[in-house]
Amino acid sequence: MLGGRWRRVASQIGRSVGVWAVSTLTMLVLAGLLPDFRLRSADGDSATDIAVTAAFGAGAFGLLSALVWPLLVRLLLLVPALVLGLLVFFLNGALLLLALRLNPGERGAAAPETAVVVAAVMSAVASATGAALAVRDDDAYRRRLYRLADRRRRAGPPCPAGPGTLFLQLDGVGHDVLVDAVGKGLMPTVARWLDGGRGRPPTHRLTPWRTDWSSQTGASQLGILHGSNHDVPAFRWYEKDRREVMVCNRPTSAAELQRRAVRHTGHDGLLGVDGASRGNLFSGGAGEQALVLSIAARRRSRENRSRAGYFAYFSDPANAVRTALSFVAEVAREIGQSTRARIDKARPHVSRGGLYPLVRAFATVVERDVVVAAVMGDMLAGRTAIYADLVAYDEVAHHSGPFGRDAGKVLQRLDRCLALIEKVAEHAPRPYRIVVLSDHGQSPGETFRSRYGLTLGDLVRAGCGLPVPRRARRTRSGAEARNAVRAALRRPVEEGTEDHRPPRRRSEPIVLASGNLGLVSFPDVPHRMSREEIDARHPALLPTLANHPGIGFLLVRSEEHGGVVLGARGVEIPLDRLDEDPGPLAPFGPGAADAVRRTHSFPHAADIMVNSFHDPADGEVLAFEEQIGSHGGLGGAQSRPFLLSPLVFSAPADDGAEIVGAEHVHRVLRRWLDESNGPQVPLETREERAA
Repeated sequence: MLGGRWRRVASQIGRSVGVWAVSTLTMLVLAGLLPDFRLRSADGDSATDIAVTAAFGAGAFGLLSALVWPLLVRLLLLVPALVLGLLVFFLNGALLLLALRLNPGERGAAAPETAVVVAAVMSAVASATGAALAVRDDDAYRRRLYRLADRRRRAGPPCPAGPGTLFLQLDGVGHDVLVDAVGKGLMPTVARWLDGGRGRPPTHRLTPWRTDWSSQTGASQLGILHGSNHDVPAFRWYEKDRREVMVCNRPTSAAELQRRAVRHTGHDGLLGVDGASRGNLFSGGAGEQALVLSIAARRRSRENRSRAGYFAYFSDPANAVRTALSFVAEVAREIGQSTRARIDKARPHVSRGGLYPLVRAFATVVERDVVVAAVMGDMLAGRTAIYADLVAYDEVAHHSGPFGRDAGKVLQRLDRCLALIEKVAEHAPRPYRIVVLSDHGQSPGETFRSRYGLTLGDLVRAGCGLPVPRRARRTRSGAEARNAVRAALRRPVEEGTEDHRPPRRRSEPIVLASGNLGLVSFPDVPHRMSREEIDARHPALLPTLANHPGIGFLLVRSEEHGGVVLGARGVEIPLDRLDEDPGPLAPFGPGAADAVRRTHSFPHAADIMVNSFHDPADGEVLAFEEQIGSHGGLGGAQSRPFLLSPLVFSAPADDGAEIVGAEHVHRVLRRWLDESNGPQVPLETREERAA
């Protein structure tokens, strides 16, 4: 044992010397190439003096990177995460300038802008050299990966002998998209898991499941992690009793939704025992949390900081430089791809300018790298259950389309992440079972606004007799909205005339969009309005919406029937008759009626729930947001995510049965944890146990 320890020490010293030597050589090469970077005094020096200066500078830069850089990154936690990648270069350059100034001979000097370039190259070379020297040393490889961990288990009980489970969520990747990507060879790791190959049997099974009406991350992930997404009708909705718009990706809303789910189920969540939650909207009851939105609004302790995971990753300067370089490359890639789409006049199309290239780079590079590093650290720390979300595909597909070339490239990179995680699992202190799943898919189609020239809010205002914005009046669809109102009121449609009556002094409706799902609420009415009340107040509103060609169906409360679904040409189907006659729900496939009835039971369902048109022939929907790949309502692939699970687990559902809803997925994942390690989810919450 003692000999092995000395061998490890000698191996570590050897790698450090090797990295130092390569860094010194890199500094010498850069000094020869860059005119504003020198390693000699003004009077000139011998080759030996220059080499010594380079060796001293490389060593000092390495020590500063190891000792000072983590402190700088901790301070940078106060900086918005999107800005962090841009500061990496400048801070790294500042460390190099400091290293040169520490040289007692004062031979080295560099212009500030040159120092940034030199520091970036040296960090990248040092990282590559260290990885190459450690490639055959499992202990070194494991130690390096530990440095990527968000929080290591410094002390505590020994790692359990049973297998751990990783749940990795590929946000927005639908079942059909995954199958298509595997068929095209874009995801060889997933293909190998499903098909085996080279004489090996398959290791995983692929199972589709069906989302709730609200096919979006907030509802799905809350149900998956906490076992309940009751009263989450959409991504954003208005709550009359609290006079507040709830938005699933707002920290205060996420914290409130998590609190409600825990109260509803009576337990902390899927990860309540030795769990880690990474990059999610909700914690799942995990004791280890980083980049979790529901804790972002409270900073009571170090453990509750939502951005603590960034410190764990960026405390390694090599990680910082590599991710920053990838960030810049991704921004350039997005600009090039969007330019090509404009030149080719690709349709459908949405704007991809402004800050979007930076947002995309953050989601596809920074968030991905940090979350993957945290997951690897959790596995090497031996945590029992890990749930992480990678949002890269979802962000790109919104603007490029779910089957677009740009989105396909993202899937390739995600597959490489799976391969890396699989490799890390071989070095973990316990075996790991890797489950890959998605929270929803995406449905293609142009936006409601691009097809009809007005937004859902414009159409609602027209139906309420309120002024339609000038940008809508100047389009053919603006006239269409006004003509629909006249027809609903049985007034003649007159060409070339405008109705300029002032709006009545009533509170204007709140119109919110969640993909192709729209919600209309009247904030001055404290209860959920009935169909009869809406007709009495705005006689043209419901006919205007129901008869518009871009609308699939409406859901409203009815004093006579409890709830009704409205369609074009006066179709009205009570909810309890939808199984006999689905009416306007027919194009949305099986399960649509149950999803609508469930949402109708929610206390905070909107006065009018609006689902866009859906063409089952091509799977297209019309998003009420500016997205050509959308999700949030019913229609197409958005409601059909996947579950990729190891064969060692029991089948997700009985033969022929379908997994319906995120709460059902929670029960499946909980059963798998029980199969691996016994009952995992306590029957009471942490608060109840503390009491």
